[in-house]
Order: sequence, then C-alpha cells, then structure tokens
Amino acid sequence: MDEQFLWEDKPELNITPLVDIMLVLLAILMVTTPTIVYQEDITLPKGSKTTKKAQTHTLEIRIDKKKKIYIKNSAYDYEMFPDSFNLLAKQYSKKDTTISIRADKELSYESVMYILKSVKETGFNKISLVTNG
Repeated sequence: MDEQFLWEDKPELNITPLVDIMLVLLAILMVTTPTIVYQEDITLPKGSKTTKKAQTHTLEIRIDKKKKIYIKNSAYDYEMFPDSFNLLAKQYSKKDTTISIRADKELSYESVMYILKSVKETGFNKISLVTNG
C-alpha cells in the first residue's frame, strides 16, 4: 500500500529560478552589447593628386579681443557689423566665396556666434572658423 502512494504523487517542476536566471543573463547581454567595439580594417583608395580643386575666392574676417572686426584693410564696429557686412557682401558671389572667421580666443562664444549668424544671414554658405593647430 505504501508503494501505491509513491506512484500517485505527481512531481511538479518549478521553473521560476530558471526564468530568473535567464532574465538576469538577458539583462547582462543587453547592457554589454552596445559597448562592444567592432574594428574593421578598411584600406581606402588613393586619390588622384594631379587634379586640383578650382580655387574659390576667400574672404577673411578677423576679430580682436576688443571686438573690433577687420575685413581686408577695413575695420568695422561690432554692433554695426551686420549692416556693414550686408553692404559689403553685395560685391561677392555668395556661391563661390568662402568665408573664414578668425577670432581671438578671449572672445566669448556668444560674440563669435553673433558674427557667424550675421554672415549666414547675408546668404553665404561656405563659412569656417579658423583655429590654431
């Protein structure tokens, strides 16, 4: 009779610990996957050194630490620069002219961006900020 009771008990499988372990492993995988860095060796082709890009006209804007603005041999006032530059810009082709801005490192970011915004508003698209190095 004792044997009959042993066979009547049905064993239950508790899978909760297995699910917990799988969720922890999934979380670890999700966290570590974005940090994996893949390095691929790519050899780029050499460019032709015989052809040169057509030279475009470059206009350089220089700004000293006292916010005095110089273009070629002319000096401009900081507050009046947008109006003055708008008149000056009519002499240049806006598609072919490259503007380079050289500003003193002691100027605030806001001052340089004011000049950059003024130049962009006149219609020039090729503008670069020149740095040392």
